[in-house]
Formats: sequence, structure tokens, C-alpha cells
Amino acid sequence: MEDYHSRSASSPSSQLLCQESETCLDEEEVVTDEGASVSFSNDSVSEANEDEYVQMLIDRERSESESSHISIDEWIKCARLDAITWILKARALFGFQFQTAYLSVVYFDRFLSRRVIDSEKYWAIRLLSLACLSLAAKMEECRVPPLSEFRVEEYNFGSEVIQRMELLVLNTLQWKMSSVTPFAYLHHFITKLFKDQSPPRNVISRTVQLILAMMRDVNLMDQRPSVVARAATLVALDRKLTRETMEIEINSFSPCGLLEIGDVFSCYNRMQELDTREVTLIAEFSSTDAFENTSTISAFRTKTKRLTFNDCDQDCGISDEQQKR
Repeated sequence: MEDYHSRSASSPSSQLLCQESETCLDEEEVVTDEGASVSFSNDSVSEANEDEYVQMLIDRERSESESSHISIDEWIKCARLDAITWILKARALFGFQFQTAYLSVVYFDRFLSRRVIDSEKYWAIRLLSLACLSLAAKMEECRVPPLSEFRVEEYNFGSEVIQRMELLVLNTLQWKMSSVTPFAYLHHFITKLFKDQSPPRNVISRTVQLILAMMRDVNLMDQRPSVVARAATLVALDRKLTRETMEIEINSFSPCGLLEIGDVFSCYNRMQELDTREVTLIAEFSSTDAFENTSTISAFRTKTKRLTFNDCDQDCGISDEQQKR
């Protein structure tokens, strides 16, 4: 899929709808235990040169890597977790792919690494999460709902306000919106593990849940997508691997040097430390009715007056100044 940066920027107020090709429909879908589907994109790559394709993805993710550090103020931590919760619920409601949710959090973190949002402007965090999901959907999905259908519980953002935030995100990220996610590697890593056998659905479900749970880590951008994907598949198999046994496991089916063992082992240990409640919480967001059945949202609907935002300044209340971290 083409990068936003490669498109004409002559009309920035356009709807920014991505152009899909027929190849985006050439996907293998696996249904997880929770009833959600995981798409393993074939991208017209034959089995013979899949290793080369994965190497290309790894080279690409290295070129895309950037140094970014998010402020670890307590309010940012809480606001970020709240934004991720909303993104996962909205993903379930709209039936988006899991990589769409992951990509939106990548946008969210990249934005926060470059822009400052004051603690009293919690609404700006809500608007940012909405805009990031909308942009990610335009990059990953064949069908994207109109902006009027993207609902945030306690705020009512007008479509023009959402578009302004989208443009602010695009400009802040320099229109570099194409990014590799861990889901690009799942087909390769899981099929290599099980060779000619079909992978168990519970392994796929567990792998997806672990990847999504890792989004909650404030240092997500320090973890390369290939490393997250590889570590998740190994943790999902419920094996207790040492660094040495992991190296043997990985090199048995991957070209030497394709992944840095130390990075995978570190991420593997981090995933094993994840609170069981975190992974269970992620699993709950896999069902399509998670959004409607959330008691928090019901409470907002009955008890909280929704604040309406039909107009705002060009920068959506966010400071121009970049914070040195």
C-alpha cells in the first residue's frame, strides 16, 4: 500500500481515503478462539522466497525506526492506557484488523514523542486517539466508516475538528504513515513453527493477545515489530526457553542473523511478566460486542454530559513547541 507521503499534498483538506488495490484482498483469514479473524496477508509472495520477503520487511523496519521517548508523567501513562482501551473497543465495534489498532497506537506514540499536550487538555488526548485510529484504518482497511461514526464517550467531536487533528498528526509525522507491524510476520513465524500442519487456533489467539497487550508498554516504539512477533509466538507455545534454547529454536528455521537473539529474549521475558489480567482484558476486546457491553460506556451514556466540539483552532489546542526529552 502506498505511503501517504508519496501522494499529492495539493489538497490537504481532502478525505485522505487510501487507494486500495486488488492485492489487499488476497489474504488468508484464520478465526481465533474469540471469534475474531486474523488476516495473514500473502502479498503475492511464494513460499520459496518468503525468507527474502521477511528480510525485506526487517530491513524496512530498521529504516523506519526513530528515536522517540514519551513523557512518563503519571497523567500521560493513564491517558495513554485509556486511549488504547478505546482504540481496542472501537476496533472490535468496526471489525477492523488487529494491525489497524496496533498501527494507530504507533501513530499515537510517535505524535506524543514530538508534541506536548497539557494535562488539563484531556479532550485533546481523546481526539488524538480518534484521529490516529481513523488514519490507521485508511491505511489498512478496505472500507472505512465516515468520521461521524467514530464516537468518543464523553465528547462529541465534529467531523471538521477530527479532520484538523488528522492533518496535525500527518504533518507532525511528516506524512510517513506506512509502517511495519508485528502482524506482518505472523504468517511466516507461525507456519515455520508448525511446518505443514495447521497451527492450533489457541496459539494464534494467544499470540495476537500478547502482541496487543504489548501495546500497553509505554516503551512500545523501542521494540522492533519483528522482535515482538517472534517473542509472542514463542510465549504462546508456553515453553520455558533459556537464551541458548531460544537461539537454537530460532536458527532452526530462520537464516542466521535475521533476528537479534538478545532482543527477542528480552522481549520474550517482558511478555512473560505481563499481568494475566492484562492479557485477559485484551481478549475481552476481541469480541464485536465489547464496545456496547462495556459498563463504563453505559455509565457515560446515562450520567455524563457529552461536551461538543464543533470548532477549534488549527492545532486543536496542542502546543507547537516540541518537548526535549
